[in-house]
This record gives sequence, structure tokens and C-alpha cells, in this order.
Amino acid sequence: MDRFSYTAPQAFIDELRGIGEEDREDPFKELQRARGISRVIAENESDYEKRRHARDVTSDESLSYSESLKKAQLEKEKSELLHKLRTAEADKKEEEGERAPRKRRWDQTPAHVEEATPSGNAKRRNRWDETPRDLAAGVAQTPRRNRWDETPKVAAGFGETPKVTSSAGFGETPRRSRWDETPVARAAGSMELQQQTDQQVAVEMEDPRNAYMTDDELDALLPSSGYTVMEVPASYIPIRTPARKLMATPASTSGFHIPEASTSAAVAAAVGVDVGEVPGVGALPFFKQDDMQHFGKLLDGQSEEELGAEERTERAIMRQLLKIKNGTAAMRKAGQRQLAERARTWGASAIFNQMLPLLLAPSLEEQERHVLVKAINRVLFRLGSLVRPFVRRILTVIEPMLVSSDAYARAEGCEVISNVSKAAGLAAMVATLRPDVDHADDYVRNTTARALAVVASALGISAVLPFVRAVCASRRSWQARHTGCRVVQQIAELVRAGVLPHLRGLVACVGAALGDEQLRVRTASALALAALAEASAPYGIEAFDDVLRPLWAGVGQHRGRALAAFLKAIGFIVPLMDAEHAGFYAREIVPVLVREFATPDDAMRTVVLRVVSQCVAAAGVSPQFVRTDVLPGFMAAFWVRRMALDRRSSRHVIAATVELAAKVGASDVVVQLVSELKDESEPLRRMALTALTQIVDAQGVLDVDARLEERLVDGVLYAFQEQTAEGDGAVALAALGAAVDALGLRARPYLPQLASALLWRLGNQSPATRQQAADAVARVAPVLRKCGEDELLARIGTVLYECLGEEYPEVLGSVLGALTAVVDVIGMADMRPPIGELLPRLTPILKNRHEKVQQHCIELVGRIADRGAEHVGAREWMRSCFSLLDLLRANKKAIRRASVSTFGYIAKAIGPQDVLATLLNNLKVQERQNRVCTTVAIAIVAETCAPFTVLPVLLNEYRVPELNVQNGVLKAVSFLFEYIGAAGADYVASITPLLEDALTDRDLVHRQQAASAIRHLALGVSARGCEPLVLHLLNLLWPNVFEASPHAIRAVLEAIDSSRVCLGAGRVLLYVLQGLFHPARRVREVYWRIYNMMYVGSQPAMVAFYPPIVDDPPNTYCRHELDYVL
Repeated sequence: MDRFSYTAPQAFIDELRGIGEEDREDPFKELQRARGISRVIAENESDYEKRRHARDVTSDESLSYSESLKKAQLEKEKSELLHKLRTAEADKKEEEGERAPRKRRWDQTPAHVEEATPSGNAKRRNRWDETPRDLAAGVAQTPRRNRWDETPKVAAGFGETPKVTSSAGFGETPRRSRWDETPVARAAGSMELQQQTDQQVAVEMEDPRNAYMTDDELDALLPSSGYTVMEVPASYIPIRTPARKLMATPASTSGFHIPEASTSAAVAAAVGVDVGEVPGVGALPFFKQDDMQHFGKLLDGQSEEELGAEERTERAIMRQLLKIKNGTAAMRKAGQRQLAERARTWGASAIFNQMLPLLLAPSLEEQERHVLVKAINRVLFRLGSLVRPFVRRILTVIEPMLVSSDAYARAEGCEVISNVSKAAGLAAMVATLRPDVDHADDYVRNTTARALAVVASALGISAVLPFVRAVCASRRSWQARHTGCRVVQQIAELVRAGVLPHLRGLVACVGAALGDEQLRVRTASALALAALAEASAPYGIEAFDDVLRPLWAGVGQHRGRALAAFLKAIGFIVPLMDAEHAGFYAREIVPVLVREFATPDDAMRTVVLRVVSQCVAAAGVSPQFVRTDVLPGFMAAFWVRRMALDRRSSRHVIAATVELAAKVGASDVVVQLVSELKDESEPLRRMALTALTQIVDAQGVLDVDARLEERLVDGVLYAFQEQTAEGDGAVALAALGAAVDALGLRARPYLPQLASALLWRLGNQSPATRQQAADAVARVAPVLRKCGEDELLARIGTVLYECLGEEYPEVLGSVLGALTAVVDVIGMADMRPPIGELLPRLTPILKNRHEKVQQHCIELVGRIADRGAEHVGAREWMRSCFSLLDLLRANKKAIRRASVSTFGYIAKAIGPQDVLATLLNNLKVQERQNRVCTTVAIAIVAETCAPFTVLPVLLNEYRVPELNVQNGVLKAVSFLFEYIGAAGADYVASITPLLEDALTDRDLVHRQQAASAIRHLALGVSARGCEPLVLHLLNLLWPNVFEASPHAIRAVLEAIDSSRVCLGAGRVLLYVLQGLFHPARRVREVYWRIYNMMYVGSQPAMVAFYPPIVDDPPNTYCRHELDYVL
């Protein structure tokens, strides 16, 4: 029987569907563009990353290795020559500027002196150099006049714009300006003006916004009745003369214009075809104007039968790439599968000729690059060695991703280059990258070094090490040595501890470059050694023995960035040493570090901070040395407001401060940090709070005296109260909680002050202040209980109860969290207000849609149901059950998990009958997630209240002839046996009829859920004497091994594997042997899959059950036990 329903008209539904299809790809794209957020890669690149556009992507695969080297050498010589010419020209201009200094106007002789002095050179005069004269007296030579010098006069008439006439009384007619005249229509006197006018008119008429509406458009716009189409008068003559059209403002052909949306409709209007339906592709969510450059051939309407084989292949690849780039999720998946399966049929040349230009498109977005890179990886896997002729082009396109600011782009670039290396081999990669090793452009050398590091990680460092050693020892070019050192550095950063087997060889490669004549090579060598030491820590000090002396000498010889590199290398090698040598080197390098504390260079400052952390943590450094020689200068130089403004620098300062505190003790550092807690700069206070939190958590406050303890609490409380709404409240909250937790009972004198401050802030007008106070209550509540401040806790609980009417959801969630903490520590009996009054206030809050409110509220209800259910009546618990049903649809998993757990607590409190009735009724809803959570709740109720209270109800509910209910019962049975484990042995016989019916049902989901239940049942009752029943269920389960559904076959195979654990491998092997050598391939595949699964789990147990094979004359299959031993 049809149900009555009300819905919108079909026309409106179709219209909404059309709009949804058009904007389905990214509904927030326009909003992001309005906020200045762009996903186009070219718009987010830095100047350094944009240098990739200068590289030559086209390469001739016919060039040999020697020819490629010669070409690269010629390009290098050309760039060096151009650089020398530019440098010489700049020096020449500078020398000319020094010889003839520029003459300033104040150094010139005044004009009246020049007139008195006879000279043949007439110079330009300036009006400010003249002596003021009385123009009314008259002069022989009237100077050139300016209209701004005249007194404004009223013209004779008002019919036109006032203009200067010849009756001004001067000797000559004043200069006229075109702006003084009334605009009039000028005739097109010249041919150029006429051509320009025609072009402007044409542009205006071609603009679709200026086009006349057609009759069809008017018919669609206006009603069909009540309107009459007027006839054009016979005397009407349209205006077509250019002179008349110039009276209108011409449309501008340049300047700013609003870009048209790159939708399918816009492109269709531009190209004259329907782009929404591409032949062979289907309807696309979007089609950008720039895509016509790559996929325009698909829209020319040409028949496939008229094309040759190569053109058909080209168009087939275009269609798959268009699906991958612009299609929906299903279209992208199909396109990638087709492209990978037919890669060898189409060939590498046809694929890469279409794919690589797409990655260089200026309008390429991040998501489009991601799917194209995924397609390249699949194609590389299929093509194998066929990609060797295209390695150069692939690397030219992919290498810039290695220096991208996006971490995901760098990871994708590494993955592609790794796959190219495995497909093409080491020889092809080295031959391709060799010409760029000594390239003149530093950008090319940087990307080449990173690519070589990826090749080393993919093919093994030992395979690439000889080439890297030769590059680092190059005598022809310092650029090659510089690139070699970079390669070693990138290998260390990429492989990390994997460099240990090759550490000596890598150190030997870059160690010789420490004495190179080029400063950049020495710097790169030191950075490579620092990366190797960092990657190999705490092992490998023996490999650095030969480079310690050159590094130590370089510290005294260099300044600036080079000194930073040498300091970094020494700083990372020191922790690898034993205590004696580490202490010696640390004490020797500390004066240099203290000297560089005042450096203005950010890079040097970062290196100094990291080296300080490394040297201070060394075992051989005494606390007294750090306390006297390092700590005072460090605190004075780095704990300033300027350092707190830079997030990266502040992070390094905090890490170094924590290391200093670990060496010298917490009190020596805390005594200097507490003064920063009351600084006027909030970033500095935040940095001090972060450092104090980490120090207190790691070191405690045992060595803090009473006076310092008082200053610490006062400073933390001041910083907590003075934080602004825009600041990071979690930092002050964490510091307050860490300080109070560390003090423990010592915090009792400060708790009244702290509690009064929190209570006052709970009533503040600012929502952020109330939220911070509630979060602080949740942190300090355990300490209040520990110190015996029950009265304060009860008072705070009452205030929090009064705040349950909070209107801001974020604040309400924090209040509920604080109330949960108070209830947790004070107990249910001592809670004020009583629990019986608290729960009715919480039940309506469960309907709040905010996730934070839901999570904290359900946790509080669950805590009450677990520990104080007797304080609340059964009727109120049932009200809570009905509210909890809505939380089973929550998006957050933690909320759903807390909800199903709370059902178990409530069922334990009031009995399972009423709760089960509510849950079983919820199995009839259509939403799958709701039903799944309901089945989990039923299983938890069974686990809490014993299975015998739930199983009869489930068996009876299974009789309801509704698929959702029956599937829900089967899933609940599956979860039930998963939770109760071995206790399920008592219920196997009672549940077997239900599983029999489900395994013989026509519905696939029934059999899948029954298989899942058998899986948990068989694992739980293993070795419990239930083997006959499990064997009976296995006989009913086995016919489902040929199911094609991936979910169903996975459940069936898991059930069979669980039956193997319960019954033993021998019995299941007898089932498997029947189909291992079946003539049908599909049958053999399933049986061999089961056999392999059994072999992994029970290989020794299967030996005794292998069937005997009779010997034939040429072969002997029998093996005696003595043969096994021998």
C-alpha cells in the first residue's frame, strides 16, 4: 500500500539536481577564492619555485650520453659567458659613474648669473631661478605663461564650458587645452580612428552581455498569453554610423575584467559545443577553458572511423586523462584502471606525450596534480623498462616537486622518482642526472641532488655510492663537488638510520671537501656531515675520526653562514662521543657559542640554539660549567620579546631552555623564568609558560624553595588571568595545571586564592573567560580533593550547576567537562547539588548538536550511571535512554562509543528489559550507522547483564519479517559472541538454529552476518567441547566460498579460518583438497586461497593430513622419517 507523502514539484527537484551536478566538485571554491585562498599551484609558488618554468622540458631521446654531456657543457659555458658579460657591463657603468659624478641642481650656477655670463651653451632655465617681476608694467619679452597664473574670470555666457579667450590683455593668445572645450562628436577623419572604432564596435557586439535577446529567449522569459509581438515600423532605420556610436562609452579591450567562471556552460558558449557531454567520457563536473588546449580534439566532432591508428590511440588516452583530471570519483577510478591496463598496448610515448604537458599546465590545481601523479605511478609499474627513453622528461617535470613547500607534494615527488628508478634502472638514472650535476643554475643542481638521494634510497646506497664519490672528487667543476655534498646531505635526511652500514663511505666522500677552495663547497660539506651525524645518532663516532680536526679548524677560520655549518657539524658529532671527549669538545666550543649569542642572523641563531642543546646534554659536561658559563648569557640573549614573536625561534629557545634545566636543575632556570611571567608582552609570557610546563613536567619542583614556589604560583596565575581572548588559552591552562599538579599538597595555601579567581571568572561577561575558567576547574579539581578542600569543591560544583544554562556551546562543553571532573573526585553522595537533581538538567542538554557538548554530557551521564545509578529513578533513566538514541547518529566516533557504553550502565542499573525494548525498536530505522551502533549497544547490555537475559529477546525479534531487523539481530549476535568470548560455549546450541536459518537465506547480507557471527563464536569456544556444532555450521558455511561480493567473501574466509582454529587444520584440509585441482580456474583460485591461508596459520599441523601419493616408476614420492632427520 502506498504511503501518503508530500514533496516538492518534480520541476523544482530537477532544477535542484541540475544545480547540484554543476557545483558538486568543490562547493567552497568560490568562497576560498574570495578569501584569497587559491588551490592553483602556480599562484601559491614562491619565486624560487617558479624557476622551474625556466627549464627546458622538451628533450631529444635520440641524443647519446656523450652528446647530452656536450650539450650540457655548451649550455654551462654559455651561461657563464653571459654572466661575465653582465658583470663586466655593470662594472663599467659603475666606473663611469665614479669618474663623472652626477651633477645636482643645487650645484649649478643660478640662471641669472648664466645670462650675465657670455656662453655659447644655452641651458634650460627654471622658472624658480628668475627674479620676480611686475607683469603689469610690461616687458619687452613676455615669458611663457601658464593658465594657473591667471585670475579666474567669468565667461560672457553660460551656455558652454568657460575657456580662456584672447582678450586677456597679454601679448599673445593663451594656450588652449582640450579639457576646456565642450565635448562634441568628432567625425572620423582619419583611417586609423575609423579602424579603431570598428574594432571597438565589433568587441562590443561580440560580448554576449550586449547581444539582443532572441525570439526564443523572449518566449521562454515571457508568458505565452497576454503579450503581442510588435511589428517593426517601416520607417525604422537602425543607427549604424560610427560617428553616432562614438557618443556611447566604448567597451574597453584591456584592463581589469571579471574572469568568467570556468564551468562547462561557459566553455560551451566559448567554443560552440556542449562540453558537459564529451564523446566517450560522459558528463563532467567542470571543464576549464585551459583544458581546451589539451583536450580540444575530443570536441571537434570528427568520427573515429576517419582517423588513423595513432590518432585513435591519442584520443583514447585523452579520454582517460580527462576522466582522471576532471571526472568524478568513479570516473577517476575507471580512468586510472583503464590507463594502467592498456599502458603497454598504447605505449610509453603516446601516454607521456599527453600526460606530462598536463602537469605543466599553468592552471593545474593541487587535487588535479595528485590524481595525475597517482596515474603516473600506476603507469610506471606497468611499463617497466619501457620508460627509459622518457626518464629525462619525467624527471624535469617531477623534480620541482622535491623543493615544494607542500610536504604532500614532496612525498609524491619522491614516490614517482623512486618508481622511475625501479623501472628504468640505475644506469638510466645516472646517465640522465649526470649532465645536471654541474649545471650553472643552483636551482637545477638542488633538484638534481634531491633526485639522486631518492634514487639512492630506492635502489640502495651501495649502488649509488661510487657515482657520488666520483662527483665529490671532481676536479673540473666546483659545482659538481657542491652537488655531491648536497646529495650526501639529502641521503642522510631521507634514509635516516639507514646510512649506518655506509657511514664510513659517505663521510669519506664529503670529508675531503672541508678543505676545498670554494667556500660554498666547504659549507655544503659541513652541512652534510651534520646531517650524517644526526641520522646515525647515537652510533658511528668511529666514522667521524678523520674529519674532527678539519671541522675544529674550520670553526676558527670561518664566519657567518659557513661558521654556522661547521658549528652544526661539531654540535651533532659531540653527542656521539664518550663522556670524556664530549666534555672536552663541548667546553672548547662553548666560548664560540656564547660569542654568537648576539648574532642578528636567524639561521645562525637557530644553529646556535640546536648546538647548545646538543652540547649541554652531553654526558661529560658538568652542571656547574653550564650554570656559570652558559646559562647567564643564554637567558640574557634569547629570553627577549623579539625572540617570542617568531614561532620557529621561540620553539628552539624553549627546547634549549628545557635541556639547560635538565642539566643544572629546575630551580636555577625557573627562578629566571618567573620574572617573564609578568612581562607586558603576551608572546613572551606564552613562551615562558610553555617552557615552565615542559620543565615542571620533566623535572618536578622538588628543588624549588618556598619563596620561588610563591613567585611561581603568583606568576602563573597572573599570566592565566591576563591572557587575551585572541591568545592561545591552552598554554596558560597547561602551565597552571602542571604547576598545581607538581606542587601537590604544597599548593594548599594557594588554593583559596585560585578558587576565588576561578569563581569570579566563571561569572565574567566574556565567553572566552568563562570557558578558560571552566577548563581550569577541570585541571585543578583532583588537587583540590587531594588537599582536602571539599567545601571549595562543593561550592564550585554548585556554581557550575548554575552555569548549565550557558548559551555558548563551547563554554557549555567546558562547563560540563569541569562538572564531570568535580563529580569524579567528590563522589556521588557528597555532590552538591544532589545527583537526583543534576541528571534531569542533563537530559535536555543531550539534544544539543554541538560535538563538544555531546561528548562531555554523555561522559557525565555515563559516570553517574556507573557510580551513582541508585540516586536517580528508573523513569529518568528511560528518558535518558530515548535521548541517547539520537547520539548513536553522531559523526564523532568517541560520542557513539560513549553512548553505547552508557546503555550498558543504565541496563545494569534498571534492568535490561526496558533498555532492550528501546534498542530493538531502534533496529527498524533506515540509517545504517544508527542500526550498527544499536547492535553494539545490545551486545554491551548482554555483556553487562549476562547473555541469558538478552538472547531470548534476540531470538524472538529475529522472527520479525523485516530485513533491517533480522540483519541487526545477526550483527548483535556477532558482537555479543565477540564480547563474551569463552562464555559463549553455554549458548552455542541455542543460537545454532538462528545461524542455520541465516546461512540458508537467499539474502546475501544474512549469510555475511551469519559468517561474521560464526567467526567470533568459533574463536571463543575453541577447546570448549563445541566442535560438533561448529562442524555443523561449517558445513552450512562452505557453499558460500564462491561469493563474488568482497565483503561477503572476506567474512566467509575469516569464518573458515576461525573454524580451523576450533576444529584443527586437518579437518578443514579435507574440505580444501577437494577443489585444489579442479578443472575450473575460478574454483581452483578460491581453494588455493584458502589453502594458502591455512598454510600460514597451521603449516606444521597440516603435514600429517596430506594424502599419500603413490610412486610411479620414474618418480618416488615416499619420504621416510630418517630422511627428515638427515
